[in-house]
This record gives sequence, C-alpha cells and structure tokens, in this order.
Amino acid sequence: MTPEHLDVLIIGAGLSGIGAAYHLQHGCPGKRFALLEGRADLGGTWDLFRYPGVRSDSDMHTLGYSFRPWAEARAIADGPSILKYLRDTAVAYGIDRKIRFHHRVVAARYATADARWTVDIVRGDTGEASQLTCDFLLGCTGYYRYDEGYTPQFAGTERFAGRIVHPQHWPADLDYAGKRIVVIGSGATAVTLVPAMAGTASHVTMLQRSPTWISSLPTDDRIAGSLRRWLPEAAAAAAVRWKNILFQLGIYQTSRRRPHLIKRVLRKALERQLPAGYDIDRHFTPRYDPWDQRLCLAPDGDFFKAIRRGHASVVTDEIESFTETGLRLKSGDELAADIIVTATGLNLLLFGGIRVFVDGAEVPVSARKTYKGLMLEGVPNFAFALGYTNASWTLKADLTGAYVCRLLKHMEARGHRQCVPVNDDANMAERPLLDFGAGYVLRSLAMLPKQGAHAPWRLRMNYPSDLLALRLGPVTDRAMRFSSPEPSARA
Repeated sequence: MTPEHLDVLIIGAGLSGIGAAYHLQHGCPGKRFALLEGRADLGGTWDLFRYPGVRSDSDMHTLGYSFRPWAEARAIADGPSILKYLRDTAVAYGIDRKIRFHHRVVAARYATADARWTVDIVRGDTGEASQLTCDFLLGCTGYYRYDEGYTPQFAGTERFAGRIVHPQHWPADLDYAGKRIVVIGSGATAVTLVPAMAGTASHVTMLQRSPTWISSLPTDDRIAGSLRRWLPEAAAAAAVRWKNILFQLGIYQTSRRRPHLIKRVLRKALERQLPAGYDIDRHFTPRYDPWDQRLCLAPDGDFFKAIRRGHASVVTDEIESFTETGLRLKSGDELAADIIVTATGLNLLLFGGIRVFVDGAEVPVSARKTYKGLMLEGVPNFAFALGYTNASWTLKADLTGAYVCRLLKHMEARGHRQCVPVNDDANMAERPLLDFGAGYVLRSLAMLPKQGAHAPWRLRMNYPSDLLALRLGPVTDRAMRFSSPEPSARA
C-alpha cells in the first residue's frame, strides 16, 4: 500500500508546531501538511508539566505568538492559562484539525533520488506501525526528553519512608497539605515550587548545592496596560513586544559585558526582599556571572515573600544520603521531610529521539553543524525549531516557521525540489551548539550538533540580528544548494 503523501510534515504540536502550522497556512496556503503529535493532546511542555505553580519564565508578550498577541493583563502566566492560549490558537486557525495524535515518529528516511522523506510512525495508543511521505520535514519537538526527567543517584533512597517525586512526573493524587517538604534543586522549577507549596505545606525547604541568580518582575505589565489604553490593539501589542525584546536583550548584553554591574543590581534587590541580616552571600550569591545560566524569575517576589513569612527556607549544603525520615547532609545536619521533590533538572533529547537517515546512511547529528540555527549540514529538505536560551523560545520558533515558508516559496517559484546546506570549509572551527552553563545543557553537549565560527553556521542568540537574517535576508547563499532530482518511477 502506498503511504499517504503530504507536502510538509510538522513533528510536534506544542508551542513551535502550532506556530509553524500557522505560518504554513498563511504563507504557503497551497501546501498540504499535517502535525504529528506523539502525545494524546497538544501543548507539548505546557501539557506535560503539572506541578504546583507551573508558569512561564518569560513574559507572555514575547512567549506568545506575534500573529495572535497575548491579551491578558498578566505578563507572567500560569501553565493552565498558557495551555488554554495554545488550544484557543489552534482552534481559531483550524490547526487542531491538522493534528494527528498518538503518532510518534521513530525514524525519518530521505531519498535523494525521489527528493522526499519517508517517516516511520508508531501509534502510541494501539502500537500500530505506519508510514507517511513528505517533501519537507519540520521538527518542532523542542529538546526536552518527555518520558523522564534527570535525577542524580542519591544514596539511601530506598530507606526513605515518605514519597519521592520528580516535578516532570507530578502525581495527581499527591496531598502535601500540612506536610514537611524538601525541594532538592535551585533552578527555575524549584524557585516556582517553593512559593506555590509554601502556603499549604507545613514548611518547604529548598536544598541547593550552590545558589542561583534570582530576579523579581511584576506579574502584570503596567506599561502594556497603559499602551493598550492609548494605542490601537495591534500597535500596542507590537510596541509591548518590542519593549520586552529590547529589555531582555539589554539585560543579557549588559550581563555579558558588565557582569559586576548586574550583580550589584541583583544584590540590592535581594537586600530589599529578604529579612534583615539574611546570609545572602551563602544562599543567593552564585559562583558564576548572571546569564552564564538563565536567570530564575520570582514573579512579584513570591519566592522571597515565602521566606519572609517563615513558610520557606533555603539550605545550602550537599546530600550525604537519604534516611528513613529525610536527608542527612555532608555538614552533619539533618533535614526532616514527609515528601522530597527532586527538582534536579531535565534530560535533553534532540528531535524527539528520531533517527534520521539520508540515502540509507544514518546521520551522525553530533558531527554536523547547524545552518542558520534551523537546518542541519548535509540533510536535505529538513528544518527544526530551536528557541533562544536568553529570551523567549517563541521568538526564534516564529522566525523559523516564517523562514521555512519563504524557502518553500522560493523552491516552488524556481522549480527546485531539493535544498541542502553544504559546508565547503573543512577547516572551520567548531563550537558547542549552546554556550550555556545549565546542567541539562552541559550533560548533553556531546549529543548535540555543533555550530561554526562564522555565518551561516554560527548560532545567534540575538533576535534583532536573526530577524534581519531570517525574515528579511535572502534564502540563497553559497552554502545552500538547490537541485531538482527527477522523481523515480516509484515516487
């Protein structure tokens, strides 16, 4: 039986996939496409994470779509609100009708002779195997591994009489009212969990090996509210979006160039929000500079309010072992706990673990360079969405979707059936794909593709530069090769 053929297949129906589908419908209205989603619902990360307080750590005016601006007063939104926004967006543009749920892609095989992909699929609900073919493949899988989070090996976990929970797999039946909670970790998830649980639990302790930079921002954007009152809706949305883009970029660039200035600003904010005499040096002064890792966000200072009210505390120490009643620390101290939450990070999984083949040979992804941060050296008719680490993910995903449409229209206008980035500089220096000190990145650098020393192989983390290159710049250059293979009799 001949597999169904589509012009474009989008893998993933989360934030990136829904945005890419909009761009295809709007920019390439004649293209037949579908979204393949391995889970039972859309939303990706925002459907997966169900832990208390789950929320964005970017403002929704930039995490939301440019084509459907976030209209609520809250700039920092909770997970259910974001998921509703994604569902409403999919319905509003008819994208929900293009999604095929329980379709997990396990392999994608490109044949140059036919200029097409054959995609191997396994149904998550029935176990049935099937195939689809397409001319162009767009990976919108994010880079988190959805089936398991990262948990280090801790001694004595089997002895603990209470419950151990990873935030990525939060049990719906977990009752923590009146319980003593220890949250292991100091990243964004821990900083979210602590204030969210503190009002209900007996006490919440955040146990960290080392501190993280934490910054407070208002949940509501007052400037956005003012602009909406004085400007037309579209103009206000664009103004707020650019205000926040430039603010994010300014903070990041200043952090890289003048880290001591940002450290002083963050220190002053901590002094205002923590109790007098609090040991800021020990608990809130990291060994690294701001934006060597992502700044953690405490909306309206909720994390610090929980500490001031005595509902939460921070302990900086290392774990020696779990005990029957909690944790024994290397300092000799013990922490009593009824529930221990291992907010210890995520695992990365590029392209959702899909094996990629070109003309029968598996592509060694970690040995290839990225082209413009959205295609892979030597892999034809394939693009992927990879968001920013220093700004909202959607900003880059939005540019990627629009760029793919421009590329497809260019190929159609000139009769090309194939495009492939080719690196002719065998001596070009390689760099890690992500220049970022987060643990989940450092643990996974060996499996990620590389970036080169110069354009178009250099990965920018700069939205204005990418906007000029991807939205306004040409889709043709010396590295991009176009061709028109004659379809075989089979195709």
